[in-house]
Parts: sequence; structure tokens; C-alpha cells
Amino acid sequence: MSVKLRFDSPSDGGLIHRSRSFTGFSSLTGRQRTSSVRNSLRVKAMTGNKASRAPVSPRRSSGAIWSLQPEQVGRVFQALRKGLKDYLEGHQAEMDFLSSQQRETKRNSRLVRRERGRKSEIRSLERYIRRLEFQISKVEELYETYCIQWRLCQGAVNMKRAFSLSQSTRASRESLLELNRNHRHSLQDMSTMEGELEILLGELHIKMKGLIGFARLCPGDQYEVLVRLGRQRWKIRGRIESDDSQSWDEEEMVFLPHIHHNFEIKVTEAKGLSWLLVGMVTCASADFFVARPQVMLVDITELGTIKLQLEVTWKYERRLLTHTHENKIKI
Repeated sequence: MSVKLRFDSPSDGGLIHRSRSFTGFSSLTGRQRTSSVRNSLRVKAMTGNKASRAPVSPRRSSGAIWSLQPEQVGRVFQALRKGLKDYLEGHQAEMDFLSSQQRETKRNSRLVRRERGRKSEIRSLERYIRRLEFQISKVEELYETYCIQWRLCQGAVNMKRAFSLSQSTRASRESLLELNRNHRHSLQDMSTMEGELEILLGELHIKMKGLIGFARLCPGDQYEVLVRLGRQRWKIRGRIESDDSQSWDEEEMVFLPHIHHNFEIKVTEAKGLSWLLVGMVTCASADFFVARPQVMLVDITELGTIKLQLEVTWKYERRLLTHTHENKIKI
């Protein structure tokens, strides 16, 4: 997978923009590819395995409606719809497998007792599939309405430009005021729809797997990793032990995806009483909306001398069900 990364070189402090592929970006089904790497890391978390949650950024104010980015919303929509359809295809395949097993059970009288449990599992899976299909249609309908509002905004802008070039009269001034009012309302509606789309984005669970640096990592070295998504921050510190294992003060963090913010990963190394920048990289959060967990290997430096290994899992059900429950209470 090709992802745009932004490197911040600690030597000259300049930014270099280029399109670069992650060294590794695969689902957890291909564990054979990364098993040797994980065994060499032997990452140990000094706290429990309970995932903490990054501070949630507040909702955008009404003044933010003037900085809408429909192109970014379109990219997020495409990634979200693809991820939901991948979820749907996986559960439909599971449904077909259970249905075939049920048919085999009916043919064998000795397995009649198992049929009741399988029927309950199939009914539960059918409800889940219907909910997925409803969410996909909801996302598509929301984005279609968003595009209509954006076209209305563009039309209002073109008409205002035409009025500004014509002779000013009382009727033209009244029409211009009406156009401004409609334009503002359309922008407010688009901002509201972006908030609704963000609720459908779910959660991103990011698990720290450790640093890979080969000769760059030595026992006693201390590193600090900062992962940012808008105002959400996750700062963890780790140490290279004498047996080449790594100890980190936290293991997992939960982020709420944002339409207009990308992930920023910054790694620093302890040098005496100060911290020296090793590298910084930026990647789009839309690349993480994948049905299966992913093992991501990120080049922190331009030459790839230090890499960061993360496990990213996209879970949308929990946030979605919580929002649905809150709406029922309000009703």
C-alpha cells in the first residue's frame, strides 16, 4: 500500500514531501512474515493490557464551516464504504459456511442437538448483516446529500460572482443577500453532515509493538513515541533492555478518527538531559479503515534505519451502538 509520508529531518529541520510505501502493511493473517521480527523485539508493557483512550477533541465551532474540504470528505467516504463492505463480505462468507453446516446436520440424525445452537448463531449473524447493510446505505445516502449541498454552494458562489460583475440595483442587492443566506445555510448543513459521518467512523485501536533499528538500537537507549490525531495525543516512553527486549509504559490506545486530521508520529531519543528528534512521519487516517487488523511497519527516518511497528485495528461497532443508544434515550 502506497501512503504519503512527510519526513522531518533532524539534521536540517526541513520537510521533504514524497510518496513512499510502508515497509510492511499487511493483515494479521500473514503472521509468518512478521513472526521473526516480533520474536526479536519481545516487547513488554509495564502496565496492564487495558487500552486507554486518547483525549477526545471537542466539536468544531461554527466558524470552521468556512474551511470545509469536500475532497478529503470524499476520500474518507470511499475508505469507510470499502471497509464496511469488507466487513459485510466476511460475515456473509461466515453465514454461507454456517448454512452449509446446518444442511449437513439435518442429514445426520446424530447431530440434531447441535442444530439448535447453530440456528441461534445464524439468526444473530443475520441481524448483524442487516445492520451492516443499513449502515452502508446510511453512509451512501449521507454522502449523496453532502455532494448535493456542495453543488448548491458552488452554484451560489458562481451566482454571487455574476451579481458582483453586473450593475448594482435594489433587486440585485436583495438577491445577493438571499444568496449569501442560502450559501451560509448550505455550509452549516455540510458541517453537520461531517459530524454525522465522523460518528460512523468508529474507533482505531493502535497497539505498540516496538522499534526496529538493528544496529541503531542498543541496550540502555531510551525513546519517546508521540502519536497525534488532531488534539488526541498518545505519548509513551520505552527502554531497550540488556536482552534486546523493549519495555514501554503503555501498550494500546484508542483514537476517534477525524475527517480533517491525519496521524502524526514523532520519535525522539534521550541524549543526556535532552531529547533528540529521530524522525517524524505523517500518514492519512483513511488508510486504516480495513476490516482486518493490520501490522504496520513505518520508516521513521528517511533511510529506514529506525522503524516503528504498530498494530492497527478498526472497530466501528462500539461507538456506533453507543450513539444509537443515546438517540433512543433522547427520543
